[in-house]
Amino acid sequence: MKNEESLSTFNVQLLKLLLVLTLNVYCLSLSSQPIDRHALVERNNPVVTEPDTMAALTVGNGRFAFTVDFTGLQSFPDMYSNGVPLGTMSQWGWHSFPNTEDYRHEETLREYDFGHGHTELYSTQIKDGGRGKAACDYFRANPHRLHLGTIGFDFGEATADDLDVHHSSLDLWSGIVDSRFARRDTTYTVKTACHPDRDMVAAVIVSEAHAPILFSFPYPTGQHTDDACDWNAVDSHRSAIIDMTDSTALIVHRLDTTTYYLAIRWDGRGTVVEREPNRFALVYDNDSLNLVCEFLPGATDMATTMPDAGDVFIASLTYWNAFWRDGAAVDFSECTDQRAAELERRVVLSQYLLAVQCAGDTPPQETGLTYNSWFGKFHLEMIWWHRAHFALWRRQQLLERSLAWYVSAEPAAERIARRQGFDGVRWMKMTDPSAVEAPSSVGSFLIWQQPHIIYLTELLRRAYEETDTTFNFQPSTFNLIDATARFMASFATYDSTAGRYVLRGVIPAQETLKAAETINPPLELSYWHYGLSTAQQWRERCGLPREQRWDDVLNGLSPLAFSPDSLYLAAETAPYPPADGELSTVSDHPAVLGALGMLPGNKLVNDDIMRKTLLWIWDHWNWDKTWGWDYPMVAMCAARLGERQMAVDALLMPQRTNTYLANGHNYQDGRLRCYLPGNGGLLTAVALMCAGWDGCTAGNNPGFPDDGSWNVRWEGLLPMP
Repeated sequence: MKNEESLSTFNVQLLKLLLVLTLNVYCLSLSSQPIDRHALVERNNPVVTEPDTMAALTVGNGRFAFTVDFTGLQSFPDMYSNGVPLGTMSQWGWHSFPNTEDYRHEETLREYDFGHGHTELYSTQIKDGGRGKAACDYFRANPHRLHLGTIGFDFGEATADDLDVHHSSLDLWSGIVDSRFARRDTTYTVKTACHPDRDMVAAVIVSEAHAPILFSFPYPTGQHTDDACDWNAVDSHRSAIIDMTDSTALIVHRLDTTTYYLAIRWDGRGTVVEREPNRFALVYDNDSLNLVCEFLPGATDMATTMPDAGDVFIASLTYWNAFWRDGAAVDFSECTDQRAAELERRVVLSQYLLAVQCAGDTPPQETGLTYNSWFGKFHLEMIWWHRAHFALWRRQQLLERSLAWYVSAEPAAERIARRQGFDGVRWMKMTDPSAVEAPSSVGSFLIWQQPHIIYLTELLRRAYEETDTTFNFQPSTFNLIDATARFMASFATYDSTAGRYVLRGVIPAQETLKAAETINPPLELSYWHYGLSTAQQWRERCGLPREQRWDDVLNGLSPLAFSPDSLYLAAETAPYPPADGELSTVSDHPAVLGALGMLPGNKLVNDDIMRKTLLWIWDHWNWDKTWGWDYPMVAMCAARLGERQMAVDALLMPQRTNTYLANGHNYQDGRLRCYLPGNGGLLTAVALMCAGWDGCTAGNNPGFPDDGSWNVRWEGLLPMP
């Protein structure tokens, strides 16, 4: 009873606001019979009833995320390090190890001749030792994303086995994690939320045990894939309390040239003490603790900037209510297929995860703000899979945030194009907020990230014009499209013997092929056609003449190559079926299907050949060697070709890389326990399967079987191009 009374004031605030918002939804439901969005979201809340390292839950806002274990905080980070780690990450939190050898990025460049009429310099991994290899290794690993620090209970020597787990759940409608557990017959109730606009987490803790709250700052590992926590490098960094009052503390963390701060506010009696280097504890004697913590790239005046915990919870509830009410919604509850509930769960949880992990001002890494992969850097060929769905689900403002980074990165992309002898800008594959190109033996030769900015901006235009026909983009947006298309036209090489334009010197999206040997991969050819066509339309909308060079390329692009059996090839130079049992051409991404799936049809693609290719891939592909976004890519191709059952079966194919954990994360393998491009691809595919695409004449839900088993209800989705 004592614990319940101590929570009463806080709960009354939340319940009043929740009641008002719920009544609004109920009244709307009575008046127009829309989807019951609250019920849709609520029935898919993830619930954890035992310690599960793969079921960590996250609160966040797209720019900052805080992942918690079953205690509602980050009390057992070591236990979760090889599951879904307990990350605290922000889009601004980056670090570089000291460049003691004065490596220069120019030392990563190597010269290639791919038949474009000039040699080209690529930043690639060097394997022959010496300074060049060391420079490549340095610029791949630096900068890397920081784990900003853990906030958890200090249970002394106790392990997770010493605690009894009662319940841990995430209320998606409010963005609040509710955790209840016990230790030594003493119960703990913890509610956790993130502020929607600040790198701030709040917790309300009720327990008579008064376990201290431990704040721990790690040093980064600089490893390719891990939780980014080196707890043993104690002497490599320093933390200190630089300000404290009766209810606040400010801690600074300095590591090499990086400095950031943690501001802490609590209610009641308590004090923050240093336990050991880089570890601090909030010691208190209240049965109820209201705690607010904010990570900051610069110092702050806490007395005027720190809200209390109740304000953070109300802000979270208000934000997530609006998120679920204002965007699109898809309801599978009237479907009779036994898999429908699982597909709905994946769709609802993916919306939440992508808004929490992938909606910042910079592109996200493939494991979001949970833990590091590829040193925490982001991959521009994945931004389409992370973010295209935002526009289709009418959350285009979350997609629009990306444009500012592209504008800031444009000078670096222009330098890459210039050093390789091309016009315009060549978008790098693997990079960070600084837009420095990471050396890669694969990524530096990819080109399918190039048209993404054209496609995504076109989705933004379509989404905004649905509601505001007077909306105008900034001139910088057109400049991005124009410069991107200039590279594309410049990169296409004219083959005078065959009288056509070819794409050569590339590693295609199906990354098993070699740059020196690959000509005309199908996804890239189709994407070149879409990108240049769309860029021309933007010129015409702006009152500018069409570019003749772009039209020459469009009219002369090579058709997609196909085999004597009328199967589209992975490239003109990579036939299949494979010879001598070689599986490289039927492993990795079946990217040929993206040429008609993620992309609309065009004169390069023959539907009959693509359908035969789809059916062949379905029966023969090495599905054990695929990735999470491959399944929605297959589904989109199948839907556009009228193969409705195959589209659904692709989304739900029982493969390891198509697994979705209890928290909604798309599991790949022991290294990539989170893979957010799979989540984003799922939402894009579902939008296409529900709302269709330009020129679609199949009616409602053209990607689902029309036999009555998939009576999918949806609101607000936009069709794809």
